[in-house]
Amino acid sequence: MRLCYNAAPEAIGAVFLDETRIYVEAGRGGDGAVHFRREKYVPRGGPDGGDGGRGGHVVLQVTPHLDTLADFRHQQRFVADSGRPGGSSRKTGADAADRVVLVPPGTIVRDDSTAEVLADLTEPGETFVAARGGRGGRGNARFATSRQQAPRMAERGEPGESRWLGLELRLVADIGIVGVPNAGKSTLLAALTRARPKIADYPFTTLVPNLGVAEAEGDEKPLILADIPGLIEGAHRGVGLGGAFLRHVRRTRALIHLIDGMAPDPVADYAQVNAELALYDPDLAKKTQVVAVNKIDLPEVAERWAQIEAAFRARRIRPLAVSALRRQNLDVLMREAGLAVERQPRETLPEEIPVYRPEPGPEEFAVGRHKDGSWLVTGKAIERAAAMTYWEHAEAVRRFQRLLRRLGVEDALRRAGAKAGDTVHIAEYELEWQD
Repeated sequence: MRLCYNAAPEAIGAVFLDETRIYVEAGRGGDGAVHFRREKYVPRGGPDGGDGGRGGHVVLQVTPHLDTLADFRHQQRFVADSGRPGGSSRKTGADAADRVVLVPPGTIVRDDSTAEVLADLTEPGETFVAARGGRGGRGNARFATSRQQAPRMAERGEPGESRWLGLELRLVADIGIVGVPNAGKSTLLAALTRARPKIADYPFTTLVPNLGVAEAEGDEKPLILADIPGLIEGAHRGVGLGGAFLRHVRRTRALIHLIDGMAPDPVADYAQVNAELALYDPDLAKKTQVVAVNKIDLPEVAERWAQIEAAFRARRIRPLAVSALRRQNLDVLMREAGLAVERQPRETLPEEIPVYRPEPGPEEFAVGRHKDGSWLVTGKAIERAAAMTYWEHAEAVRRFQRLLRRLGVEDALRRAGAKAGDTVHIAEYELEWQD
């Protein structure tokens, strides 16, 4: 691979956040209208109330212009607008615009209460509907029948979905650069791309993962490289923030294992990093690695090179001698890394495998007691129906009572011992039981 040092993302910066929680709430549907046609010479125009519009969804969308979740430190609540109410002459209310939340490539979305993976967003422009807007309520024109020609009832808009989500960032890179602290990983990334990570001659200079792009001439595909901060003993347990960094290695298709040529025992450093990879996730240690011994431009390393090479070859490993600072043998290194990437398909998350989880039927409900002795009725269908009822219209209230009877809520309350005058809570509504 012939390198063309092209533009690449800048260093991520001092603030790096790769896990966070956000609250998403979709918009409520618009209310249906109660209206009757009023026109000269048409004394009985009939009901013409229109339906409400749909509430806005909350949509997560991938943008290549973000590479961290740090923006979510300042804003964690995302609420979409409600749909517009219906109007006269059967006019349907306008749907609300979706609330779009931008996330970086590599964002994994989980249900915060169950930790179930809901989406794995990797490609620019990819979207995931995190919360669906409620449908618009039906206007009174929808309830007209041959027996009920002038209904004075309609539906309120359906509440939108709401929940807490966990976001986790795993950098999407073709090649991960791993090694012990101060091996020269950031210098190598800067030499291969135009990324500008912080570089200094002391351990743990790199506190955040950095990304860069090495472009090739011709039809070869550009390769994205990730500089993973140095891994030390105990990294799989989170020592030195190892757990936060190792998760990014899972995305890579191949690894450049950079060895510090000045280390007292380069082979021991190599074994330590691979042990931490295997302890964190056995599949990480199976990734194809291109082993490169850095700082070959230094006389001390050049004198030891034959000894170092022999030690690695004894383990059936063919190391490359490179200098990230002087850019020696980097073309050979990237050619080997490019071949390793071609042999390895992109990693998929085990959590992406669909898991069947039976959910309660929409018409199921439960009857219980509040601490104050009042009754509590819970259930998806019954709570939604209560939220969509126009309580100020007697016909709408009677319709809700018929629904209670049809679902069996009335019988369940009687069996539980409900008496006239008892208070019954359904969602945020407080009702008085009359048998």
